[in-house]
Amino acid sequence: MTDARRVVIHADDLGMSHGANAAFAELWDLGTLTSGSVMVPCPWFPELSAMARARPELDVGVHLTLTSEMKGYRWRPLTRPPASAGLTDAEGFFHPDVPTLRARAHPEAVEAELRAQIDAALGAGIDVTHLDDHMGAVLAPEFAEIYAGIAADYRLPPLFCANLAAYGGQHNMTGIGADAFAPGVEIARALGFEIFDRIAESDWRPSAPPDLAYRQLLSAIEPGLTFLALHFTKPGEIEAIDPGFHHIRRAEYDLFRTPGFADWLHRQDVTFIGMRDLRDSWRARQTTGGRTWNASASA
Repeated sequence: MTDARRVVIHADDLGMSHGANAAFAELWDLGTLTSGSVMVPCPWFPELSAMARARPELDVGVHLTLTSEMKGYRWRPLTRPPASAGLTDAEGFFHPDVPTLRARAHPEAVEAELRAQIDAALGAGIDVTHLDDHMGAVLAPEFAEIYAGIAADYRLPPLFCANLAAYGGQHNMTGIGADAFAPGVEIARALGFEIFDRIAESDWRPSAPPDLAYRQLLSAIEPGLTFLALHFTKPGEIEAIDPGFHHIRRAEYDLFRTPGFADWLHRQDVTFIGMRDLRDSWRARQTTGGRTWNASASA
């Protein structure tokens, strides 16, 4: 590990709401985030894809989605699988949590759905920069190898960290051991993808005001490669979609658009990078004799 601190400031859950899409565009223009990813099965995906087509400089990945956790606001698989595939609940929506998904979903159905989401994003004209996880689902031991293999097929960097201790969304990983990511990580390493040293997520149970909490978070980042999975959202429909945690999403947006915080952020001894940087550098290594990939899917 070098002394450099490289950080991706990432907007999760694009496509879930108009407010998430609008916050992403605004904060991108302010320079206070460096990447984002879209939930293709969600209702506001078309708005985000139109935005990405109009603004190709935006760094947009696919937030691979296998769960639907909101009550009263749900989404379904693109592949319309039969109930026997185990991807859906009795109403045909994704399961609300990762443990249920792990217990019921057939790996073949999971792989088909993940590929359908990436294909839909590419088909919508998004210059997809990377793949990452919604609620950690694709990092579960049943699916991590599938995730890594698909990343190679589409020539897109996957989001992995080496072990559960370095993963910020541990509340989604009930019943998963410390080395759960290992099979996928080994594949990703062998393919030459960078593995993040840590993935930090929004603090859903904050104990300090946002300005103090996020200054402390950023100041405490250690050398290495860090992914900050945040959930910036403008007010509007998010209050009804996520009544329990909309205030966290709104607080992140409000803070990162504040001039004083933005100025402080840009003065930090940190190299802020996007996921396009990682994608392009990985692809360049493949074409210069670094490593090879299995071209079993379009990219």
